[in-house]
Amino acid sequence: MDWSALPPLSALRAFAAYADCGSVAEAGGALNVSHAAISQQIRNLETHMGVPLLDRHGRRMRLSAEGERLAEALLEGFGTMLQTTQELTGRDADRPLEISATPGFAAVWLMPRLPLFRSRHPEISLTIDPSAALRTLEPGGLDVAIRYGNGDWPGLESTLLVLSPIVVVAATDLVGECEIASPADLRPFPWLQELGTNEATDWFAEHGVEQDRSRGMTGLPGNMMIEAARQGQGVAITARLFVEPDIQAGRLRLLFEDTRKKGYYLVTRPGVARPPLRHFVSWLRREAVKA
Repeated sequence: MDWSALPPLSALRAFAAYADCGSVAEAGGALNVSHAAISQQIRNLETHMGVPLLDRHGRRMRLSAEGERLAEALLEGFGTMLQTTQELTGRDADRPLEISATPGFAAVWLMPRLPLFRSRHPEISLTIDPSAALRTLEPGGLDVAIRYGNGDWPGLESTLLVLSPIVVVAATDLVGECEIASPADLRPFPWLQELGTNEATDWFAEHGVEQDRSRGMTGLPGNMMIEAARQGQGVAITARLFVEPDIQAGRLRLLFEDTRKKGYYLVTRPGVARPPLRHFVSWLRREAVKA
Protein backbone atom coordinates (compact mmCIF):
# COMPACT_ATOMS: atom_id res chain seq x y z
CA MET A 1 0.00 0.00 0.00
CA ASP A 2 1.26 3.49 -0.90
CA TRP A 3 0.72 5.22 2.45
CA SER A 4 2.09 8.52 1.17
CA ALA A 5 -0.78 8.76 -1.32
CA LEU A 6 -3.41 8.85 1.43
CA PRO A 7 -4.91 12.26 2.30
CA PRO A 8 -4.33 13.52 5.87
CA LEU A 9 -6.13 11.27 8.37
CA SER A 10 -7.55 14.24 10.27
CA ALA A 11 -9.25 15.50 7.12
CA LEU A 12 -10.63 12.05 6.29
CA ARG A 13 -11.97 11.68 9.83
CA ALA A 14 -13.64 15.10 9.70
CA PHE A 15 -15.30 14.33 6.37
CA ALA A 16 -16.45 10.88 7.58
CA ALA A 17 -17.92 12.47 10.72
CA TYR A 18 -19.79 15.02 8.58
CA ALA A 19 -21.14 12.26 6.32
CA ASP A 20 -22.22 10.25 9.36
CA CYS A 21 -23.78 13.13 11.31
CA GLY A 22 -25.25 15.11 8.41
CA SER A 23 -24.05 18.55 9.53
CA VAL A 24 -20.80 20.33 10.32
CA ALA A 25 -22.10 21.35 13.75
CA GLU A 26 -22.92 17.76 14.80
CA ALA A 27 -19.67 16.49 13.30
CA GLY A 28 -17.77 19.11 15.31
CA GLY A 29 -19.57 18.00 18.46
CA ALA A 30 -18.75 14.34 17.74
CA LEU A 31 -15.05 15.13 17.34
CA ASN A 32 -15.00 17.81 20.05
CA VAL A 33 -13.88 20.58 17.67
CA SER A 34 -15.59 23.65 16.26
CA HIS A 35 -17.83 23.45 13.22
CA ALA A 36 -15.43 25.87 11.52
CA ALA A 37 -12.63 23.34 11.98
CA ILE A 38 -14.75 20.65 10.30
CA SER A 39 -15.47 22.95 7.36
CA GLN A 40 -11.79 23.79 6.98
CA GLN A 41 -10.75 20.15 7.09
CA ILE A 42 -13.26 19.25 4.38
CA ARG A 43 -12.02 22.10 2.17
CA ASN A 44 -8.44 20.94 2.72
CA LEU A 45 -9.47 17.43 1.70
CA GLU A 46 -11.14 18.71 -1.47
CA THR A 47 -8.01 20.68 -2.34
CA HIS A 48 -5.78 17.67 -1.69
CA MET A 49 -7.92 15.36 -3.84
CA GLY A 50 -8.84 17.92 -6.49
CA VAL A 51 -12.53 16.91 -6.51
CA PRO A 52 -15.62 18.52 -4.94
CA LEU A 53 -16.93 16.38 -2.09
CA LEU A 54 -19.86 18.66 -1.21
CA ASP A 55 -22.49 20.30 -3.35
CA ARG A 56 -22.79 23.77 -1.82
CA HIS A 57 -25.51 25.07 -4.15
CA GLY A 58 -28.85 25.72 -2.54
CA ARG A 59 -29.75 26.33 1.07
CA ARG A 60 -28.35 23.04 2.38
CA MET A 61 -25.08 21.31 1.56
CA ARG A 62 -25.15 17.71 0.46
CA LEU A 63 -22.61 15.15 -0.66
CA SER A 64 -21.55 15.20 -4.28
CA ALA A 65 -21.34 11.96 -6.26
CA GLU A 66 -17.62 11.77 -5.44
CA GLY A 67 -18.39 12.56 -1.81
CA GLU A 68 -20.91 9.74 -1.64
CA ARG A 69 -18.31 7.22 -2.85
CA LEU A 70 -15.65 8.44 -0.45
CA ALA A 71 -18.07 8.58 2.49
CA GLU A 72 -19.18 4.97 1.91
CA ALA A 73 -15.58 3.74 1.90
CA LEU A 74 -14.57 5.78 4.93
CA LEU A 75 -17.57 4.84 7.07
CA GLU A 76 -17.01 1.16 6.33
CA GLY A 77 -13.29 1.42 7.06
CA PHE A 78 -13.58 3.53 10.21
CA GLY A 79 -16.46 1.33 11.40
CA THR A 80 -14.34 -1.82 11.06
CA MET A 81 -11.44 -0.11 12.82
CA LEU A 82 -13.68 0.96 15.71
CA GLN A 83 -15.26 -2.48 16.13
CA THR A 84 -11.88 -4.20 16.07
CA THR A 85 -10.24 -1.85 18.56
CA GLN A 86 -13.24 -2.21 20.88
CA GLU A 87 -12.92 -5.99 20.69
CA LEU A 88 -9.19 -5.87 21.41
CA THR A 89 -9.58 -3.50 24.36
CA GLY A 90 -12.60 -5.33 25.78
CA ARG A 91 -14.92 -2.35 25.43
CA ASP A 92 -17.58 -4.51 23.77
CA ALA A 93 -17.38 -7.17 26.47
CA ASP A 94 -20.99 -6.47 27.41
CA ARG A 95 -22.24 -7.18 23.88
CA PRO A 96 -24.02 -10.56 23.81
CA LEU A 97 -21.99 -13.41 22.38
CA GLU A 98 -23.66 -14.36 19.10
CA ILE A 99 -23.56 -18.04 18.15
CA SER A 100 -24.81 -19.70 14.96
CA ALA A 101 -25.58 -23.43 14.87
CA THR A 102 -27.90 -25.71 12.95
CA PRO A 103 -31.24 -26.35 14.68
CA GLY A 104 -30.35 -30.02 15.17
CA PHE A 105 -26.99 -29.34 16.80
CA ALA A 106 -28.40 -26.52 18.90
CA ALA A 107 -31.31 -28.64 20.20
CA VAL A 108 -29.56 -32.00 20.67
CA TRP A 109 -25.98 -31.15 21.64
CA LEU A 110 -25.58 -27.50 22.61
CA MET A 111 -28.70 -26.60 24.58
CA PRO A 112 -28.46 -29.46 27.14
CA ARG A 113 -24.92 -28.29 27.98
CA LEU A 114 -25.53 -24.54 28.17
CA PRO A 115 -26.70 -24.49 31.82
CA LEU A 116 -23.16 -25.49 32.82
CA PHE A 117 -21.69 -22.58 30.87
CA ARG A 118 -24.27 -20.20 32.34
CA SER A 119 -23.39 -21.34 35.85
CA ARG A 120 -19.70 -20.67 35.24
CA HIS A 121 -20.14 -17.39 33.36
CA PRO A 122 -23.44 -15.77 34.42
CA GLU A 123 -22.05 -12.38 33.34
CA ILE A 124 -21.92 -13.39 29.64
CA SER A 125 -25.10 -12.87 27.64
CA LEU A 126 -25.73 -15.23 24.72
CA THR A 127 -27.66 -14.98 21.47
CA ILE A 128 -28.14 -18.27 19.62
CA ASP A 129 -29.25 -18.35 15.99
CA PRO A 130 -30.48 -21.90 15.20
CA SER A 131 -30.21 -21.79 11.43
CA ALA A 132 -28.65 -23.87 8.67
CA ALA A 133 -27.72 -20.68 6.80
CA LEU A 134 -23.99 -19.95 6.52
CA ARG A 135 -23.72 -16.47 8.02
CA THR A 136 -20.63 -14.29 7.75
CA LEU A 137 -18.47 -13.93 10.84
CA GLU A 138 -17.65 -10.24 11.20
CA PRO A 139 -16.59 -7.72 13.85
CA GLY A 140 -19.56 -6.51 15.87
CA GLY A 141 -21.77 -9.31 14.55
CA LEU A 142 -21.63 -13.10 14.55
CA ASP A 143 -18.84 -14.27 16.88
CA VAL A 144 -18.75 -18.02 16.33
CA ALA A 145 -20.41 -20.62 14.13
CA ILE A 146 -20.77 -24.37 14.58
CA ARG A 147 -20.76 -25.89 11.11
CA TYR A 148 -20.87 -29.38 9.65
CA GLY A 149 -18.22 -30.36 7.14
CA ASN A 150 -14.56 -31.26 6.78
CA GLY A 151 -13.17 -28.14 8.47
CA ASP A 152 -12.21 -26.34 5.26
CA TRP A 153 -13.55 -22.79 5.37
CA PRO A 154 -11.04 -20.42 3.72
CA GLY A 155 -10.07 -17.41 5.80
CA LEU A 156 -11.52 -18.86 9.01
CA GLU A 157 -10.15 -20.98 11.84
CA SER A 158 -11.89 -24.27 12.64
CA THR A 159 -11.58 -26.86 15.40
CA LEU A 160 -13.29 -30.26 15.31
CA LEU A 161 -15.80 -30.65 18.12
CA VAL A 162 -17.65 -33.87 17.29
CA LEU A 163 -16.87 -36.39 14.55
CA SER A 164 -20.12 -37.71 13.12
CA PRO A 165 -20.79 -39.43 9.79
CA ILE A 166 -23.93 -38.83 7.80
CA VAL A 167 -26.54 -41.60 8.00
CA VAL A 168 -29.80 -42.43 6.27
CA VAL A 169 -32.50 -43.58 8.69
CA ALA A 170 -36.18 -44.35 8.77
CA ALA A 171 -38.73 -45.63 11.27
CA THR A 172 -39.49 -49.31 11.07
CA ASP A 173 -43.16 -48.36 10.79
CA LEU A 174 -42.28 -46.79 7.43
CA VAL A 175 -39.82 -49.25 5.87
CA GLY A 176 -40.58 -52.36 7.89
CA GLU A 177 -38.13 -55.21 7.54
CA CYS A 178 -37.96 -55.11 3.76
CA GLU A 179 -34.52 -55.49 2.22
CA ILE A 180 -32.95 -52.16 1.27
CA ALA A 181 -29.73 -53.03 -0.53
CA SER A 182 -29.17 -49.88 -2.56
CA PRO A 183 -30.28 -46.23 -2.48
CA ALA A 184 -32.60 -46.95 -5.40
CA ASP A 185 -34.71 -49.11 -3.04
CA LEU A 186 -35.69 -45.90 -1.20
CA ARG A 187 -37.41 -44.28 -4.18
CA PRO A 188 -40.92 -45.41 -3.15
CA PHE A 189 -40.71 -43.62 0.20
CA PRO A 190 -41.27 -39.95 1.08
CA TRP A 191 -38.13 -38.01 2.05
CA LEU A 192 -37.33 -35.51 4.77
CA GLN A 193 -34.67 -32.83 4.40
CA GLU A 194 -33.29 -30.27 6.82
CA LEU A 195 -34.52 -26.80 5.93
CA GLY A 196 -31.80 -24.69 4.31
CA THR A 197 -29.78 -27.70 3.10
CA ASN A 198 -29.71 -30.00 0.08
CA GLU A 199 -28.44 -33.08 1.90
CA ALA A 200 -31.15 -35.50 0.82
CA THR A 201 -31.25 -34.21 -2.76
CA ASP A 202 -27.44 -34.32 -3.03
CA TRP A 203 -27.29 -37.81 -1.54
CA PHE A 204 -29.69 -39.12 -4.16
CA ALA A 205 -27.67 -37.46 -6.92
CA GLU A 206 -24.33 -38.81 -5.60
CA HIS A 207 -25.69 -42.33 -5.80
CA GLY A 208 -27.17 -41.90 -9.26
CA VAL A 209 -30.76 -42.15 -8.09
CA GLU A 210 -33.49 -39.90 -9.42
CA GLN A 211 -35.95 -39.08 -6.67
CA ASP A 212 -39.55 -40.12 -7.19
CA ARG A 213 -41.13 -36.66 -7.20
CA SER A 214 -44.58 -38.15 -6.76
CA ARG A 215 -43.54 -39.06 -3.20
CA GLY A 216 -42.49 -35.52 -2.38
CA MET A 217 -39.85 -33.97 -0.16
CA THR A 218 -40.60 -32.22 3.16
CA GLY A 219 -38.23 -29.54 4.45
CA LEU A 220 -38.08 -29.06 8.22
CA PRO A 221 -35.72 -27.60 10.83
CA GLY A 222 -33.24 -30.27 11.92
CA ASN A 223 -34.80 -31.12 15.28
CA MET A 224 -38.29 -31.32 13.77
CA MET A 225 -37.01 -33.46 10.91
CA ILE A 226 -35.69 -36.07 13.33
CA GLU A 227 -39.00 -36.16 15.19
CA ALA A 228 -40.85 -36.56 11.88
CA ALA A 229 -38.56 -39.48 11.02
CA ARG A 230 -39.36 -41.12 14.36
CA GLN A 231 -43.05 -40.80 13.54
CA GLY A 232 -42.55 -42.57 10.20
CA GLN A 233 -43.24 -39.52 8.05
CA GLY A 234 -40.24 -40.08 5.78
CA VAL A 235 -36.68 -41.22 5.26
CA ALA A 236 -34.15 -38.78 6.70
CA ILE A 237 -30.48 -38.04 6.19
CA THR A 238 -28.70 -36.52 9.18
CA ALA A 239 -25.59 -36.67 11.35
CA ARG A 240 -25.40 -39.94 13.26
CA LEU A 241 -24.78 -37.92 16.42
CA PHE A 242 -28.42 -36.86 16.52
CA VAL A 243 -30.03 -40.26 16.00
CA GLU A 244 -27.63 -42.65 17.73
CA PRO A 245 -30.00 -43.19 20.71
CA ASP A 246 -32.89 -43.83 18.31
CA ILE A 247 -30.84 -46.36 16.35
CA GLN A 248 -29.76 -48.16 19.52
CA ALA A 249 -33.33 -48.22 20.84
CA GLY A 250 -34.75 -49.48 17.55
CA ARG A 251 -36.92 -46.42 16.93
CA LEU A 252 -35.01 -45.73 13.72
CA ARG A 253 -33.47 -48.23 11.34
CA LEU A 254 -29.98 -47.48 10.02
CA LEU A 255 -30.15 -47.86 6.24
CA PHE A 256 -26.90 -46.36 4.96
CA GLU A 257 -23.88 -44.62 6.43
CA ASP A 258 -21.37 -42.29 4.78
CA THR A 259 -17.92 -43.23 6.05
CA ARG A 260 -16.22 -39.98 4.99
CA LYS A 261 -14.78 -38.22 8.04
CA LYS A 262 -16.91 -35.18 8.67
CA GLY A 263 -18.23 -33.57 11.79
CA TYR A 264 -19.21 -30.41 13.60
CA TYR A 265 -16.53 -27.74 13.77
CA LEU A 266 -16.14 -24.65 15.90
CA VAL A 267 -15.50 -21.85 13.41
CA THR A 268 -14.13 -18.40 14.31
CA ARG A 269 -12.35 -15.51 12.65
CA PRO A 270 -8.54 -15.46 12.95
CA GLY A 271 -6.99 -13.00 15.37
CA VAL A 272 -7.46 -12.02 18.99
CA ALA A 273 -10.89 -13.00 20.36
CA ARG A 274 -12.77 -10.82 22.80
CA PRO A 275 -13.01 -12.19 26.37
CA PRO A 276 -16.56 -13.66 26.20
CA LEU A 277 -15.64 -15.56 23.05
CA ARG A 278 -12.43 -16.90 24.60
CA HIS A 279 -14.39 -18.21 27.60
CA PHE A 280 -17.04 -19.84 25.39
CA VAL A 281 -14.53 -21.45 23.03
CA SER A 282 -12.48 -22.89 25.91
CA TRP A 283 -15.60 -24.28 27.58
CA LEU A 284 -16.97 -25.76 24.35
CA ARG A 285 -13.69 -27.54 23.60
CA ARG A 286 -13.69 -29.09 27.06
CA GLU A 287 -17.27 -30.29 26.59
CA ALA A 288 -16.34 -31.82 23.25
CA VAL A 289 -13.50 -33.79 24.85
CA LYS A 290 -15.90 -35.13 27.49
CA ALA A 291 -18.41 -36.12 24.83
